[in-house]
Amino acid sequence: MDATAAAGKVTREHLQRDAYLYIRQSTLKQVINNTESTTRQYALRNRAIALGWDHSQIIVIDTDQGQSGASTEGRDGFQRLVAEVGMGHAGIVLGLEVSRLARNNTDWHRLLEICALTGTLILDEDGLYDPGNFNDRLLLGLKGTMSEAELHLLKARLRGGSLSKARRGELVQPLPVGLIYDHADRVVLDPDAQVQQAIRHLLTTFAATGSAYAVVKAFADASLKFPRRIRTGPNKGELTWGILQHHRVLQILHNPRYAGAFFYGRRRERRGPGGKTTSHVLPREEWTVLITDAHPGYLSWAEFEANQARLAELAAARGSDRKASPPREGAALLQGVVSCGKCGRRMTVRYRHQKPLYLCQFEGIRNAVPVCQTMVGDQIDAAVGELLLATLTPLSLEVALRVSDELAARAEEADRLRAAGVERARYRADLARRRYLAVDPANRLVADTLEADWNEALRELAEATEEYERAKNTAIGPLSPETRAKISALAADFPRLWNDPATPMRERKRMIRLLVTDATLTKSDHIAIGVVLRGGQSHQLTLPRPLTAWELRQTDPAVIAALDELLDEYTDAQSAAILNERGLPSGMGQPFTRGMIIHLRNAYQLRSHRQRLLDQGLLTVSELARRLGVHFQTIKHWRRDGIITGVLANDKGEYVFHLPGPGFVRPTIGRPRRSVQDPQHSATTR
Repeated sequence: MDATAAAGKVTREHLQRDAYLYIRQSTLKQVINNTESTTRQYALRNRAIALGWDHSQIIVIDTDQGQSGASTEGRDGFQRLVAEVGMGHAGIVLGLEVSRLARNNTDWHRLLEICALTGTLILDEDGLYDPGNFNDRLLLGLKGTMSEAELHLLKARLRGGSLSKARRGELVQPLPVGLIYDHADRVVLDPDAQVQQAIRHLLTTFAATGSAYAVVKAFADASLKFPRRIRTGPNKGELTWGILQHHRVLQILHNPRYAGAFFYGRRRERRGPGGKTTSHVLPREEWTVLITDAHPGYLSWAEFEANQARLAELAAARGSDRKASPPREGAALLQGVVSCGKCGRRMTVRYRHQKPLYLCQFEGIRNAVPVCQTMVGDQIDAAVGELLLATLTPLSLEVALRVSDELAARAEEADRLRAAGVERARYRADLARRRYLAVDPANRLVADTLEADWNEALRELAEATEEYERAKNTAIGPLSPETRAKISALAADFPRLWNDPATPMRERKRMIRLLVTDATLTKSDHIAIGVVLRGGQSHQLTLPRPLTAWELRQTDPAVIAALDELLDEYTDAQSAAILNERGLPSGMGQPFTRGMIIHLRNAYQLRSHRQRLLDQGLLTVSELARRLGVHFQTIKHWRRDGIITGVLANDKGEYVFHLPGPGFVRPTIGRPRRSVQDPQHSATTR
């Protein structure tokens, strides 16, 4: 574009605003090596001055050096440029080419739209453009499309080369700890014997325990360290040792590299609306490349597949039914293997008063309906345990010998790891000593630093040696023939081992998982247990239905019969005292009280002592008073004075009475009446 046409697009309004020069290179390597490109970009200031802008009006934005133009994420300079253009502060935007501003059509066209709205010009090495002009905007849009297509082609070429190498298994990738590349870029085991021992010990422990958490616990209990290779920073590539964590165990168990397999395309990355990149693991059938036995490994592919299957089975959160959840420390022996005999779903475990309960509550939670089945698990666990004891006793000796050999091998492996750590610390201390002795003593700056390194190495050697000796003294050594004979004799008594209180419930559950495929529970008037063993054998067990809570608290019928007899002669409180004297307990196992007797009378519809007396024809105070034609208080006075006899009817002090016979003589009430003619009475009256 000639200078006249360019000058015609620049107006006084444009010159009153600032000129923004945007400078960017995609990588730091380009910034350092491609200095000519940077010089050309800064030289665009002269173009702005030639168009009429003052030197003080030119604002350079170069904070995005080393950032890719594929997205606005992390490009603070570009975001600032868009903001300045949107606020109308920019009269012109300068860039060496369109790709410097954006290699993404979305970002590029958004910038063009804002420039058109605010009347901002765009200048590159080829010319000056007005986004508000249709032809200029069409040309700028075409340049943006070509820039994005160029980026796509570059990525496609790079990816094509990587895919070609990956399909041959020759693509160099970051390797996990324990594997390295040799001088010919072949994958080999790390020559460090301690690293190899640590990884093999991890895999062996998982094979024995079947749990990643158990592996972490085993390393922590033995005070063992695990290697880690630093990936970034100034110490990149160095090997460090630290505490083994749970996520590290899972990373190693899920990594096919440890099985000698080469893989590519296991993860897929996607860019979200905010520019943030997320990745997720694809199913194995969707991986781009998977080559088994491509290089040496720490376990075979069959062992790796078995580990993956075990991890999938033990994933407690996998699926809504949570089948084959890992064994826990609770008392429920069949946790994770028990199914409902009515609906077929997996039953869950709850605990009440330290007793396990097996519940089928899937539909209850999902549809707010009553649970399918609920039953107490202690009797069920005991029955299944007795079945296993009767079935597996002949095999217990072989199992015990295998366990003994496995424990001995694990202890020996842990000891080798600690010894390797001491040897490594001793080598570092010797190397530091030789470096210190080789330096000129007059060069105190270097000598002091090397002396400090030597002291630090000696301290690490002392700590490693102390830890090794302490673990060696506390560890159980190899079993002597006499000890093995005793253990074998003890292991032969499988019921004794099973019922030993020192055996953790978690270990009992692990044995159950090895022996039992499924246990199905059905409750009716009894409990039916269907047990399927690993060998395909099935057993049916039947248990009486456990008593409910009210049945457990129900008073013995013999006690109710005794109470019924006592109520003929005694009140509630008297009956309670007599029952306690006889040593008869209540349904709760507590002494009887008057309130308990009243509750039992009402529950079993027993007549009270008062009602029984009334049924025999005795009269209440009011009834007797009406019969005799006196006030009821008079009847009470007669009873207290012994004129008539009453029978105690209840604990309130109420009495009932027999009707007096014909010979009953009523006592005189008040003073006897005298005749009016009585002279003595008359004299006294006067």
